Amino acid sequence: MRAEMGAEQPETIAAIVAAHRAGTLTPAQTVARTYQRIRDHNDPAVFISLRDERDAIAEAEKLATREAATLPLYGVPVVVKDNIDALGFPTTAACPAFTYTPTHDSTAVQRLRAAGAIIIGKTNLDQFATGLVGVRSPYGIPRNAIRDDLIPGGSSSGSATAVGAGLVPLSLGTDTAGSGRVPAMLNNIVGLKPSLGMISTAGLVPACRTLDCISVFALTVDDAALALSVMAGPDQADPFSRDRPLGAITPLPANLRLGVPRSGQLIFFGDKKAEAAYADALKRWTALGATLVEFDLEPFYETARLLYEGPWVAERYLVIRDLLASAPDTIHPVTREITAAGARLTAADTFSALYRLQGLRKIAERTFTHIDALVLPTAPTAYTTAQVLANPIELNSRLGTYTNFVNLLDLCGLALPAAMRADGIPFGITLLAPTGHDALLASIGRVFHADTKLTLGAKGVAQAALTPLAASGIDEIRIAVVGAHLSGMTLNGELKALNGQLIEATRTAADYKLYALKTTPPKPGMLRVEAGKGASIELEIWSLSSSAFGKFVNAIPAPMAIGTVRLADGRSVKGFLVEPEVLGDARDITAYGGWRKYMAETATA
Repeated sequence: MRAEMGAEQPETIAAIVAAHRAGTLTPAQTVARTYQRIRDHNDPAVFISLRDERDAIAEAEKLATREAATLPLYGVPVVVKDNIDALGFPTTAACPAFTYTPTHDSTAVQRLRAAGAIIIGKTNLDQFATGLVGVRSPYGIPRNAIRDDLIPGGSSSGSATAVGAGLVPLSLGTDTAGSGRVPAMLNNIVGLKPSLGMISTAGLVPACRTLDCISVFALTVDDAALALSVMAGPDQADPFSRDRPLGAITPLPANLRLGVPRSGQLIFFGDKKAEAAYADALKRWTALGATLVEFDLEPFYETARLLYEGPWVAERYLVIRDLLASAPDTIHPVTREITAAGARLTAADTFSALYRLQGLRKIAERTFTHIDALVLPTAPTAYTTAQVLANPIELNSRLGTYTNFVNLLDLCGLALPAAMRADGIPFGITLLAPTGHDALLASIGRVFHADTKLTLGAKGVAQAALTPLAASGIDEIRIAVVGAHLSGMTLNGELKALNGQLIEATRTAADYKLYALKTTPPKPGMLRVEAGKGASIELEIWSLSSSAFGKFVNAIPAPMAIGTVRLADGRSVKGFLVEPEVLGDARDITAYGGWRKYMAETATA
């Protein structure tokens, strides 16, 4: 495993942000360190495009203000897989003939920037995100961060190796069939595959549009969960977006039930070391207090076979059919072979597969009625680059054994380092749960990863002790208030009685209207309207513990409701909204820009 002098420097997002806020390290110094590490690492295959260092440092220097110090990703350098749009960079999907220049950020990148992140570059990938190996790119094969002879894993090869090698603490990948999980295992890092629709895919080059999601690579679960919280939230620009509230991270639940396959169902393709490492991981879970419950893995295997044997290959074909027709030689030969098959699928094939998938989804639902999460190997084994180049399709398929079914079944996943084998190959496990249970996976995954005491990525840096939830703010939920709960207003005492803490005063995006309701005491109602058709409304963000948040929300009377509020800087937060049916006799007070100004005028009148 490679090591580096200066390992005592902050490596995780949490440590970097803390150092920036304390003034012991500036964002510009962190960015300069990133570029120095990129030069020292000396692997041109990691990046497809890299930002000018002076430009990035200039942005970091501008960021170093008192106000910016409150941003969750204050000065954190980030890299982005090159099938996700980022302003200032071309998007290639690792195909030069496909290249275009985006006119704006993808929603995910825009939200990262609004949270204080600095985008450093665009990373290499298996062309058109087709592959789990990381060797299918005309831009070269990124070096595995742990062992030079191993594949880096794909399709998010550059993003995973950049985090594993310690170049940046955070990167974006994508995950349709396992591309955010397999390379995480192979580079000894965390790979978070969120629930479908939780992170907007607006600005993402599709692989399979109905199954795609943007994923997160980080060194720790807490870092990955923080990045997810910044990007999560509905987006009108993405018709596949869903409003999935991101729950709070909690202590390890009592009576945790983890699903493990029935005896004889696991496949390791003869890799006894991987098999032993998985058995050791299960022993670790038992020692942590979990109960292991056997389940039937065969329906999940059947679902996995649908992904490449069924009509979803046609979705990949749709993306590049024009290029296949006009310039087929510009497409990687393996990608071309896989994708061209999509042209031969019929509507009857599609409906037949959809019917079978619906039956398999019902089986999966029943599986989770008595299991909190599944724990599986992330991949059954690991391969060298030479092995994959000699047998590209079969070995790639093997790597997807435990990943290909996940998005088809609408599950969320968290890939965790589990062991470093005696032969120097990393082994990992993945936790899987039904959609919307992302916080549960983070809550249990952070405890498991910490218990392994594995070092982070390839740099040999020890894990810090887990931050206590209450002290870290991870157990806190933030809520936006716009009316009677504002500081000094009539109902503010309800927040204070629940030990609420004022975080900041800010404004919404210009997507809202404000109405004075005929209530006692007087209250406003805020309504979301078409983007840009409303105004920016003043509000305050308060923090409550998860239990206090539940009490507070349960006491809210109709017509008020809690929904997702978009802020002017791109963040999302839970907050008060109003049911539109009651606005018939309410006064539109949007022009005041906030409840305080309206109430001040009312008092004067």
